[in-house]
Amino acid sequence: MNFRAIRAIYVNEMARTRRTLLQSIVAPVISTSLYFVIFGAAIGSRIAQIEGVSYGAFIVPGLVMLMLLTQSVSNASFGIFFPRFAGTMYEILSAPVSAFEIVIGYVGAAATKSIILGVLILVTAGFFVPLEIAHPFWMVAFLILTAVTFSLLGFVIGIWAEGFEQLQFVPLLVITPLTFLGGTFYSVSVLPPFWQTVTLFNPVVYLVSGFRWSFYEIADVNVAVSLAMTGLFFVLCLAAVWWIFRTGYRLKS
Repeated sequence: MNFRAIRAIYVNEMARTRRTLLQSIVAPVISTSLYFVIFGAAIGSRIAQIEGVSYGAFIVPGLVMLMLLTQSVSNASFGIFFPRFAGTMYEILSAPVSAFEIVIGYVGAAATKSIILGVLILVTAGFFVPLEIAHPFWMVAFLILTAVTFSLLGFVIGIWAEGFEQLQFVPLLVITPLTFLGGTFYSVSVLPPFWQTVTLFNPVVYLVSGFRWSFYEIADVNVAVSLAMTGLFFVLCLAAVWWIFRTGYRLKS
Protein backbone atom coordinates (compact mmCIF):
# COMPACT_ATOMS: atom_id res chain seq x y z
CA MET A 1 0.00 0.00 0.00
CA ASN A 2 1.50 3.32 -1.12
CA PHE A 3 0.43 5.51 1.82
CA ARG A 4 2.55 8.42 0.59
CA ALA A 5 0.58 8.55 -2.67
CA ILE A 6 -2.74 8.33 -0.83
CA ARG A 7 -1.66 11.12 1.49
CA ALA A 8 -0.54 13.30 -1.44
CA ILE A 9 -3.93 13.01 -3.18
CA TYR A 10 -5.83 13.46 0.08
CA VAL A 11 -3.84 16.51 1.20
CA ASN A 12 -4.13 18.12 -2.24
CA GLU A 13 -7.93 17.73 -2.22
CA MET A 14 -8.26 19.04 1.33
CA ALA A 15 -6.03 21.99 0.45
CA ARG A 16 -8.45 22.88 -2.37
CA THR A 17 -11.20 23.05 0.26
CA ARG A 18 -9.17 25.45 2.38
CA ARG A 19 -8.62 27.69 -0.63
CA THR A 20 -12.37 27.82 -1.29
CA LEU A 21 -13.55 27.86 2.32
CA LEU A 22 -16.54 30.14 1.71
CA GLN A 23 -17.86 28.03 -1.15
CA SER A 24 -17.01 24.62 0.29
CA ILE A 25 -17.94 25.03 3.96
CA VAL A 26 -19.60 28.34 4.82
CA ALA A 27 -22.14 28.46 1.97
CA PRO A 28 -23.64 24.96 2.59
CA VAL A 29 -23.93 25.64 6.33
CA ILE A 30 -25.67 28.98 5.74
CA SER A 31 -28.04 27.57 3.11
CA THR A 32 -28.98 24.68 5.39
CA SER A 33 -29.51 27.09 8.30
CA LEU A 34 -32.01 28.96 6.13
CA TYR A 35 -34.05 25.77 5.89
CA PHE A 36 -34.32 25.74 9.68
CA VAL A 37 -35.46 29.36 9.74
CA ILE A 38 -37.93 29.08 6.85
CA PHE A 39 -39.43 25.68 7.59
CA GLY A 40 -39.24 26.10 11.35
CA ALA A 41 -41.10 29.43 11.25
CA ALA A 42 -43.50 28.83 8.35
CA ILE A 43 -44.37 25.15 8.75
CA GLY A 44 -43.25 24.45 12.29
CA SER A 45 -45.78 26.92 13.65
CA ARG A 46 -48.57 24.85 12.03
CA ILE A 47 -47.19 21.39 12.80
CA ALA A 48 -46.59 20.94 16.50
CA GLN A 49 -45.10 17.45 16.47
CA ILE A 50 -44.52 14.42 14.26
CA GLU A 51 -44.54 11.12 16.14
CA GLY A 52 -43.79 12.90 19.40
CA VAL A 53 -40.90 14.99 18.02
CA SER A 54 -41.10 18.73 17.37
CA TYR A 55 -41.17 19.53 13.68
CA GLY A 56 -37.98 21.60 13.82
CA ALA A 57 -36.07 18.72 15.40
CA PHE A 58 -37.74 16.18 13.09
CA ILE A 59 -36.30 17.74 9.92
CA VAL A 60 -32.72 17.98 11.21
CA PRO A 61 -31.63 14.45 10.14
CA GLY A 62 -33.25 14.96 6.73
CA LEU A 63 -31.47 18.28 6.19
CA VAL A 64 -28.13 16.79 7.22
CA MET A 65 -28.72 13.92 4.80
CA LEU A 66 -29.72 16.37 2.02
CA MET A 67 -26.45 18.23 2.43
CA LEU A 68 -24.43 15.04 2.87
CA LEU A 69 -25.68 13.47 -0.35
CA THR A 70 -25.31 16.55 -2.56
CA GLN A 71 -21.93 17.62 -1.18
CA SER A 72 -20.43 14.13 -1.26
CA VAL A 73 -21.38 13.73 -4.92
CA SER A 74 -20.26 17.25 -5.86
CA ASN A 75 -16.91 17.12 -4.04
CA ALA A 76 -15.92 13.71 -5.38
CA SER A 77 -17.10 14.33 -8.93
CA PHE A 78 -15.25 17.63 -9.27
CA GLY A 79 -12.17 16.20 -7.55
CA ILE A 80 -11.63 13.53 -10.23
CA PHE A 81 -13.10 15.51 -13.14
CA PHE A 82 -10.66 18.40 -12.82
CA PRO A 83 -7.53 16.23 -13.44
CA ARG A 84 -9.24 14.88 -16.57
CA PHE A 85 -10.19 18.40 -17.66
CA ALA A 86 -6.70 19.82 -16.97
CA GLY A 87 -4.90 16.85 -18.52
CA THR A 88 -3.07 15.89 -15.32
CA MET A 89 -4.87 12.55 -15.20
CA TYR A 90 -2.05 11.06 -17.28
CA GLU A 91 0.42 11.92 -14.52
CA ILE A 92 -1.71 10.12 -11.95
CA LEU A 93 -2.16 7.05 -14.15
CA SER A 94 1.56 6.87 -14.99
CA ALA A 95 2.63 7.20 -11.36
CA PRO A 96 3.28 4.11 -9.22
CA VAL A 97 -0.19 4.39 -7.67
CA SER A 98 -2.81 1.65 -7.84
CA ALA A 99 -6.47 2.23 -8.66
CA PHE A 100 -7.36 1.35 -5.07
CA GLU A 101 -5.01 4.03 -3.74
CA ILE A 102 -6.39 6.65 -6.13
CA VAL A 103 -9.93 5.90 -4.99
CA ILE A 104 -8.98 6.06 -1.31
CA GLY A 105 -7.33 9.45 -1.80
CA TYR A 106 -10.13 11.13 -3.74
CA VAL A 107 -13.09 9.45 -2.07
CA GLY A 108 -11.55 9.79 1.38
CA ALA A 109 -11.09 13.54 0.93
CA ALA A 110 -14.62 14.03 -0.42
CA ALA A 111 -16.14 11.99 2.40
CA THR A 112 -14.10 13.90 4.99
CA LYS A 113 -15.40 17.24 3.70
CA SER A 114 -18.99 16.00 3.80
CA ILE A 115 -18.64 14.60 7.32
CA ILE A 116 -17.17 17.90 8.54
CA LEU A 117 -20.13 19.72 6.99
CA GLY A 118 -22.56 17.25 8.59
CA VAL A 119 -21.06 17.85 12.03
CA LEU A 120 -21.13 21.63 11.54
CA ILE A 121 -24.78 21.51 10.51
CA LEU A 122 -25.67 19.39 13.54
CA VAL A 123 -23.92 21.91 15.79
CA THR A 124 -25.72 24.77 14.02
CA ALA A 125 -29.06 22.97 14.39
CA GLY A 126 -28.48 22.82 18.14
CA PHE A 127 -28.87 26.61 18.25
CA PHE A 128 -32.34 26.36 16.66
CA VAL A 129 -33.89 23.20 18.12
CA PRO A 130 -33.18 20.76 20.99
CA LEU A 131 -31.43 17.71 19.59
CA GLU A 132 -31.42 14.17 20.93
CA ILE A 133 -29.22 11.37 19.64
CA ALA A 134 -30.58 8.08 20.91
CA HIS A 135 -27.94 5.93 19.18
CA PRO A 136 -24.68 7.89 18.67
CA PHE A 137 -22.84 4.87 17.27
CA TRP A 138 -25.42 4.25 14.55
CA MET A 139 -25.67 7.96 13.82
CA VAL A 140 -21.92 8.07 13.13
CA ALA A 141 -22.12 4.79 11.19
CA PHE A 142 -24.89 6.08 8.90
CA LEU A 143 -23.06 9.40 8.52
CA ILE A 144 -19.76 7.81 7.47
CA LEU A 145 -21.27 5.05 5.31
CA THR A 146 -23.50 7.50 3.44
CA ALA A 147 -20.67 9.98 2.90
CA VAL A 148 -18.35 7.27 1.54
CA THR A 149 -21.06 5.70 -0.62
CA PHE A 150 -22.10 8.92 -2.32
CA SER A 151 -18.49 10.03 -2.66
CA LEU A 152 -17.96 6.82 -4.63
CA LEU A 153 -21.02 7.74 -6.71
CA GLY A 154 -19.56 11.21 -7.26
CA PHE A 155 -16.27 9.63 -8.35
CA VAL A 156 -18.17 7.62 -10.97
CA ILE A 157 -20.01 10.75 -12.15
CA GLY A 158 -16.72 12.65 -12.40
CA ILE A 159 -15.38 9.95 -14.73
CA TRP A 160 -18.61 9.80 -16.73
CA ALA A 161 -19.08 13.55 -17.18
CA GLU A 162 -17.75 15.15 -20.35
CA GLY A 163 -18.36 18.73 -19.21
CA PHE A 164 -19.34 20.87 -16.24
CA GLU A 165 -23.03 20.67 -17.23
CA GLN A 166 -23.08 16.89 -16.86
CA LEU A 167 -21.11 17.25 -13.63
CA GLN A 168 -24.02 19.17 -12.08
CA PHE A 169 -26.79 17.12 -13.66
CA VAL A 170 -27.02 14.29 -11.13
CA PRO A 171 -26.65 16.37 -7.92
CA LEU A 172 -29.16 19.02 -9.00
CA LEU A 173 -31.71 17.06 -11.04
CA VAL A 174 -31.53 13.61 -9.45
CA ILE A 175 -30.11 13.62 -5.89
CA THR A 176 -31.81 16.80 -4.64
CA PRO A 177 -35.35 15.94 -5.88
CA LEU A 178 -35.08 12.39 -4.55
CA THR A 179 -34.00 13.76 -1.17
CA PHE A 180 -36.87 16.25 -1.02
CA LEU A 181 -39.28 13.42 -1.89
CA GLY A 182 -37.59 10.97 0.48
CA GLY A 183 -39.05 12.15 3.77
CA THR A 184 -36.69 15.02 4.51
CA PHE A 185 -39.48 17.36 5.60
CA TYR A 186 -42.25 14.89 6.39
CA SER A 187 -42.98 11.37 7.50
CA VAL A 188 -43.87 8.90 4.78
CA SER A 189 -46.70 7.67 7.03
CA VAL A 190 -48.71 10.86 6.36
CA LEU A 191 -48.98 10.00 2.65
CA PRO A 192 -51.89 8.03 1.16
CA PRO A 193 -51.24 4.26 0.99
CA PHE A 194 -50.57 4.29 -2.75
CA TRP A 195 -47.91 7.01 -2.47
CA GLN A 196 -46.36 5.31 0.54
CA THR A 197 -45.75 2.30 -1.69
CA VAL A 198 -44.38 4.46 -4.51
CA THR A 199 -42.06 6.28 -2.10
CA LEU A 200 -40.44 3.01 -1.08
CA PHE A 201 -38.88 2.86 -4.57
CA ASN A 202 -36.97 6.03 -3.70
CA PRO A 203 -33.58 4.87 -2.35
CA VAL A 204 -33.07 8.06 -0.34
CA VAL A 205 -36.03 7.12 1.89
CA TYR A 206 -33.96 4.35 3.46
CA LEU A 207 -31.01 6.67 4.13
CA VAL A 208 -33.11 9.41 5.72
CA SER A 209 -35.22 6.94 7.69
CA GLY A 210 -32.23 5.11 9.13
CA PHE A 211 -30.41 8.31 10.01
CA ARG A 212 -33.54 9.76 11.69
CA TRP A 213 -33.97 6.54 13.69
CA SER A 214 -30.50 7.01 15.18
CA PHE A 215 -31.73 10.33 16.61
CA TYR A 216 -35.30 9.71 17.78
CA GLU A 217 -35.92 5.97 17.32
CA ILE A 218 -38.66 6.72 14.78
CA ALA A 219 -38.42 5.49 11.20
CA ASP A 220 -40.52 5.10 8.07
CA VAL A 221 -38.92 1.72 7.34
CA ASN A 222 -37.23 -0.85 9.54
CA VAL A 223 -33.72 0.26 10.52
CA ALA A 224 -32.27 -3.11 9.50
CA VAL A 225 -33.70 -2.60 6.01
CA SER A 226 -32.24 0.93 5.91
CA LEU A 227 -28.81 -0.36 6.89
CA ALA A 228 -29.01 -3.19 4.34
CA MET A 229 -30.04 -0.80 1.56
CA THR A 230 -27.23 1.61 2.45
CA GLY A 231 -24.78 -1.29 2.34
CA LEU A 232 -26.18 -2.34 -1.03
CA PHE A 233 -25.69 1.18 -2.46
CA PHE A 234 -22.11 1.09 -1.20
CA VAL A 235 -21.41 -2.25 -2.90
CA LEU A 236 -22.97 -1.08 -6.18
CA CYS A 237 -20.94 2.14 -6.23
CA LEU A 238 -17.76 0.23 -5.35
CA ALA A 239 -18.46 -2.22 -8.17
CA ALA A 240 -18.93 0.68 -10.62
CA VAL A 241 -15.57 2.17 -9.60
CA TRP A 242 -13.88 -1.23 -9.98
CA TRP A 243 -15.37 -1.58 -13.48
CA ILE A 244 -14.10 1.87 -14.48
CA PHE A 245 -10.49 1.01 -13.60
CA ARG A 246 -10.80 -2.49 -15.03
CA THR A 247 -11.96 -1.18 -18.41
CA GLY A 248 -10.21 2.20 -18.37
CA TYR A 249 -13.56 3.87 -19.15
CA ARG A 250 -12.88 7.55 -19.99
CA LEU A 251 -9.88 7.68 -17.71
CA LYS A 252 -7.61 8.78 -20.54
CA SER A 253 -10.08 10.96 -22.41
